[in-house]
Amino acid sequence: MSGAPATRRRIIIAEDDPAIAAMLEKVLAQHYDVSVAHDGRTALALAAKPPLPALLMLDVMMPILDGLGVAAEARKSPVLKGVPIIFLTAKSGAGDVIKGIQSGARHYITKPFKIDDVLAKVKKALGS
Repeated sequence: MSGAPATRRRIIIAEDDPAIAAMLEKVLAQHYDVSVAHDGRTALALAAKPPLPALLMLDVMMPILDGLGVAAEARKSPVLKGVPIIFLTAKSGAGDVIKGIQSGARHYITKPFKIDDVLAKVKKALGS
């Protein structure tokens, strides 16, 4: 027995681009329990199901409910308000970054991104 925890920390990825979602899922699933949603409303529904997510990784521009809307809903939720958020987006303007950080994001990663940068920011957001 390795002494590893019985359950791995859960990350919810909300990304409407199937190729990016699949790549992030494949890489992060090596270390975490990953759930993928292709719109913000589904991401919130997944986050409401146990176990509580350790991290929300959100695209800003998504159908139904965008990443900023998901972050706003999460911050209002007694259960999700403390869950770290990382935005992963093509919106790279200074105003966009400020809006993302003001909405409660720990990190704001712009596309295209390097997967090593994403992994480093995930580890930092999770304190590991």
